[in-house]
Parts: sequence; C-alpha cells; structure tokens
Amino acid sequence: MSFNSIPILDLSLARNSDTKASFLKSLRSALLEIGFLYITNTGIDDELIEQVTAQGKAFFDLPENKKLEVQMKNAASFLGYNKLGNEITALKTDWREQIDLSTPHPLPKPSDPLYYNLLSPNQWPDPDYLPTFRPIFESYIRQMSTLSITFTSLIAEALRLPLTAFDRFFDSDQQHKLKIIKYPDLSSLSTDQQSQQGVGPHKDSMLTSYLLQASHHRGLQAQNLSGDWIDCPPIPGTLVVAIGQGLEALTHGVCASTTHRVLSPAAGEGPRFSIPFFQGVSYDATFETVDVPVEIIKMRDEIQRKRGVERMDDVEFTFRKGRWGHLGEATLTNRVKSHPDVGERWYPDILTKVRKEQESARGEEGGRDERAGETAHEEQGMDNVGPLSATEVITV
Repeated sequence: MSFNSIPILDLSLARNSDTKASFLKSLRSALLEIGFLYITNTGIDDELIEQVTAQGKAFFDLPENKKLEVQMKNAASFLGYNKLGNEITALKTDWREQIDLSTPHPLPKPSDPLYYNLLSPNQWPDPDYLPTFRPIFESYIRQMSTLSITFTSLIAEALRLPLTAFDRFFDSDQQHKLKIIKYPDLSSLSTDQQSQQGVGPHKDSMLTSYLLQASHHRGLQAQNLSGDWIDCPPIPGTLVVAIGQGLEALTHGVCASTTHRVLSPAAGEGPRFSIPFFQGVSYDATFETVDVPVEIIKMRDEIQRKRGVERMDDVEFTFRKGRWGHLGEATLTNRVKSHPDVGERWYPDILTKVRKEQESARGEEGGRDERAGETAHEEQGMDNVGPLSATEVITV
C-alpha cells in the first residue's frame, strides 16, 4: 500500500525522555514510508512566525522598482528577487514571484571554486520601506538553522545512527536558504499564463526542508508511490518537512525523497504565500554515504516487499555519484537550469551546456513517443480494433 495522508509528529515528544522512543519510532516510519510530514511544537517563537508572515507578504507590496533593486540577476549568488514567471521547474514556467535569502557569507575570493559564488551576502530590500524585514528574517533563519540541525540529529537517532552521523556534511558556517513566495491566483494571470503550475513536480535537493504555509490556501501536494497526488493543507502551528534527495542518497535510499508540487490558487481565492527553509550541505561535500545499520535496511526492504507496487514518480532521482566531483558543482548547474536569466549574465558556458543537454533529452523523449506511437498502431492493426490512428488512440 502507498500512503494517502501525511503524518503529524509532535516535536515536544522528542524532548521528553518518557516519550522520545515513541517519537523516534513514528519518525522512522515517516522516513522509510513517506518522506513527507508535518511537525508541531517546533520551538520557533509564535510571535516570530507572525512577524515573518507579515513581513514576507509586505515585501510583495513594495513598488516594482524597489523589488527590482534586489533582483536575482544582479548578483552571481542566485540570491534576490525573481519576477513572476522567471523560474523553471520540469522545463515549464513556475507562476510565482519570490525572494531568496540565506545565512550571511562574505563574497568569495578569486581563487575559490566557481560554486563558492553561491556563498555571498544577501540582497536586502530598502530599509526605508521595510525597516524590520532584515532583522526579523535574520532571526528566523538563525532559529530555523538550529531546528534543522536538531531535527537531522533526530533522524540519525531514528535510523539508529550516532547523533553526529551527519555532522561531517556541514560547514562550520553552513549556508541554509530560505524563499518567500507569492503564488497569484489564476484570475490575476493573463490568458497565456493560466497554467496551474505554481511550481512543478520536483524533489528538494539537500537533506531536509521546512515549509511555513503562510496563508490558508491549499495547493501543496505530495506524490505517493502509486503516482497519486496527496493534499497537504495548511495546519496552524505546523511546518511541513520534506526529505531531500541528498538524505536519500546518503542513507542508501532508506530515507524517501518525495516528489511534490504546488498548484496555483483558483480564480478569486487571492494569492497563496509560503516560506520554505532549506537545510544546506557543504558545497565541498563529495558523494559519500553513512553506514546505515543492517536492521534498518531490512526494515526498508520489508516495507517495499509489503507494498508490492513499483514506485511511480514524476521526477527522476538526480543526486548521483560519478557525474560531479563536489556537491557545489551539481548545485550551481541546477541553479542555472532553474534561473536561465542569471545564467545568461554570469554563467553563459554552463547555460549553453545545460541547453544542449535539455535539447538532447527532448529529442530522446520525442523518439520514444514516436516509437510508442508506432507500437500502438501496430498492436491496433494486429488486434483489428478499428480505424482509429495511433495519434487518436493516444489522445483519447
């Protein structure tokens, strides 16, 4: 059986010695079977959550010229503001506008690897317009950084690993990232923009991410192993945790990385707001793994045996050893793929390579579709079904 709902875990149970074992058991089940969960009692100040939500929404009310002052393509770091329709997922446009922030870092030295450009100062909106925006989000990023490291140690415990099992993958000044996102409803988009793709099907790339759903709108969905989309509605006082491809790779596939997407709000519902926090991993990391205990591997295998269905997934697993020397190289290329306007200005060679690979992939996909059509036509003729063409059969 595949999951049809998202579990809710109370993080306060992990802080109590009498209930911690039960919490770790529930966490282990969520990791091995789902890869997507809610957490409550996170320890993040309620007042700070309210301030983050209010300031995040206020950013999008700034005059257009003030938002463009911190536009992402102004810098090589992929930090800053993206206009509506300026990001691509699964080769399609995402209908959202957003600003990307991270833990603070100085500009890299000329001798540093190219991917160190990702470690740079933030572009902050004008304090004359939003005087408390920067201190509020710096505080939130600090608290979320602590939460993410604590939760990763709980994941290690749930897998019967040492608390510090993942520490070697973090820098001493580890970068974590955050997005503030506005998804306009369909009535505010022009006719040619009216796609339901707020953000397309994808897996998060690092270890864990933590989503604050900052408005009442539905739209977030996780894909179960049968290929069905399961709603993850906003629940007050929670964060949604998604397991990333990095954690799946490091744990030999024990921790499931789950495909998810966001649908644009329906016409008349108003914009949806969300604030995801992404736990980082050292860009210098190589593609190593941790030694997951044999009994945990057996648990995973038994779950897969009982499930009895092949995994259906709209997103290919891309965190693979062999293609890249360091995680930073893969991350930089993926950023260029998602933000071609930044690539054109700062990384034209990488963008050219990405576009060639995408064109080649489209050609291969077209060839597969053509061969599938020929096969359908041949099977139809053999079965004497009737006069429909292969194209018509596929369309139906």
